[in-house]
This record gives sequence, structure tokens and C-alpha cells, in this order.
Amino acid sequence: MQSVSTPRVSIQTADFDLSAEVAALRAQDARVGAVCSFIGTVRDRTAGEPDAIASMELEHYPGMTEKSIEAMIDAAQQRFDIFGARVIHRVGLLQPLDQIVLVAVTSAHRGESFQACEFLMDYLKTQAPFWKKEQTPTGARWVDARVSDDAALAKWGIALQNTSS
Repeated sequence: MQSVSTPRVSIQTADFDLSAEVAALRAQDARVGAVCSFIGTVRDRTAGEPDAIASMELEHYPGMTEKSIEAMIDAAQQRFDIFGARVIHRVGLLQPLDQIVLVAVTSAHRGESFQACEFLMDYLKTQAPFWKKEQTPTGARWVDARVSDDAALAKWGIALQNTSS
């Protein structure tokens, strides 16, 4: 069972430390035989776009975003035999190379951890209520989910839901 002192979801402006987060997630749980983690970072380019990205700004609805991600973790726990999960998503102004998101999952065996981690990341990319704006030399542009992100979610049998309303 996940530590009571470690929240499952954090939305924050501050950076995070993978080692510290994994240690907290695993804390004193001798059942854990596998930990899978994913860290997403700010790239300096977006596929198909000619302009370099100078910065990215992420916005969210406090309370609603955390609730949405908590529901995603609940769905992962129903689908996969996992012990714990931790999702950290940063908001505010970020630069290329900055960490944006951490998804970490514990289970008895690697297969469940890998699948649950991928499931959560696919879900986050399309369903979490975040808004991203990239700053480029030619101006700012809002970023939509890519078709490939939608397809990744669909492989889990989840219908795409509109998060902009």
C-alpha cells in the first residue's frame, strides 16, 4: 500500500527528484519487485514545426486536474496488479531540457509496472486538463494533443473525452 505521507498526485512549479520520489513510493513495501518510471522533458522542437521552442508554459485548473489524475490512477489499479503509483506534473514556465512529468509505478513484476506506466502516460497526454503554450521566434502557439497520442489511448479501449469544456 502506498505511503500515507506521499500523495499519489502533485501538480507543482518546482522540479522533482526521481530518486527521492521512487524511494518514497517503494518505502518499506517488501512486496515491490518492480518499479517502472517515465520522465517527460521539454524538447526544443515539436515534430512538423519549423520553429525552435524557446519555452513552454503549462496551465491547469487546480483541484480539477488532481481529481482527474487520481481517477486515472484508480483506473490503472483496476486494470493492472500494481501496488502504488505517483504522478507529478509541473506547471508554469519551463525551458527546453526541463522535466515536465513523472509517472512511477510499483508492482510485484515488471510487466504490470511497464503496462501501468504506459497506460497512465497515454491517459495523461490526452485526458489530463492541462493547457500548453509554446513560445517560438515567430510567436506563441497553443499545443493540441497529437493524433498519435489519441491512437495510444485508443489501444487501451478508452474513448477520447473532450477536456476543454
